[in-house]
Amino acid sequence: MWNPDVYLTYADHRGRPFYDLLSRVGAREPRRIVDLGCGPGNLTETLTERWPGAVVEAWDSSPEMVEAARNRGLDARVGDVRDWTPAPDTDILVSNATLHWVPEHAELLVRWAGQLAAGSWIAFQVPGNFDAPSHQAVRDLVQQPRWSELLHDYPFEKSEVTRPAVGYADLMTDAGCAVDAWETTYVHELTGENPVLEWIHGTALRPVRAGLSDAQWEQFKAELIPMLDAAYPKRADGITFFPFRRIFVVAQVK
Repeated sequence: MWNPDVYLTYADHRGRPFYDLLSRVGAREPRRIVDLGCGPGNLTETLTERWPGAVVEAWDSSPEMVEAARNRGLDARVGDVRDWTPAPDTDILVSNATLHWVPEHAELLVRWAGQLAAGSWIAFQVPGNFDAPSHQAVRDLVQQPRWSELLHDYPFEKSEVTRPAVGYADLMTDAGCAVDAWETTYVHELTGENPVLEWIHGTALRPVRAGLSDAQWEQFKAELIPMLDAAYPKRADGITFFPFRRIFVVAQVK
């Protein structure tokens, strides 16, 4: 279950990659823009500011997120991105921090490139931080005997969920696109009592929270906090720097 309020805790930090991604899309007057994985819609609604004449279509697998997006006036619907097929007038496909949840997303990207008309744009961004200390701390704790049985479905081993930028460049070029791909490591300046915990609470920790009772969840957090504090020490001025690597691809169908 996705919680829009939790996800929006660091909305300014999470929003910056979206704007960096869209800055490389050169479409002038798109007819239809589709946002796959729209979340609560706070970023999706900015698409109409840049392209006021476009129809904006939004998808998300979470009913809670879709409800939040609809409350912003968006045409949002509940759906799995694997079931999406572009309408003939789709000129821009955007997916921000969503495709890493779909193991077969590479095959989807190739399929979409074949379905979209020439000149259409595919722009997506995925995290590249699955080997970060934050994620490793969670994996290490989950493997402890007191948690491993309760959380046996959690991926204990580090896996290559996403490809590096050059891997996506190869993929989309072979799919018949002109490709602009890059990687960026953002150093987020976080504040608060447990800022890294708050950050991963709404994303990486979702499978953990789903498998634990309220009391177990509180105990898990109590054990995880010192591990995160050691990996991301707080400065004397209260600032915690949190590096986050992201992978960007903007592809135009030839």
